[in-house]
Amino acid sequence: MTPSFPAGPAVGAAGPSVRLRPATADDAPFLAEMLLAAFAWTGDRDEMTLAWLRSQPEVWHYVDAWPRAGDLGVVAVSAEGEPLGASWCRLFAEDDRGYGFVSTDVPELSMGVAAAHRGRGLGGRLLDAVVEEARGRSLPGVSLSVEDGNDRARALYERRGFVVVGREGDSDVMLLTL
Repeated sequence: MTPSFPAGPAVGAAGPSVRLRPATADDAPFLAEMLLAAFAWTGDRDEMTLAWLRSQPEVWHYVDAWPRAGDLGVVAVSAEGEPLGASWCRLFAEDDRGYGFVSTDVPELSMGVAAAHRGRGLGGRLLDAVVEEARGRSLPGVSLSVEDGNDRARALYERRGFVVVGREGDSDVMLLTL
């Protein structure tokens, strides 16, 4: 099944000049960059680099060997083809859990938007597109982890229907039942 992503509302950088497309193997380096953006969301984490991500198996497994069977993802690109953000889901095994792990049949969402393109609705479009793809695959839900203090992301997830179902360290585990 080839996913089809809606054009979405015309809101700033997330308007009609931004196109959503499925994430492919060629996007693996960009997904790693967006994973870094997600982990360094406060902007003051100098120790977080792509090399650091690669050295952390519990972090790197979100993008390692992208795509694996069952992975799904979306990349937002400008009219010129520049990647602006990405949202993707991956299933994890019980013995290789992600931070937002709920169960082996519920994929965990990761998402990042390039700093210059935040606050314009792009994250919402990316989230909606990957959730619709998960629905199309008849998945039971989508989970994620949101760190304390990341109020903008938390508010976006809550507006989309995610609810807190657990706690992992200084983060809430949230679930959207599909």
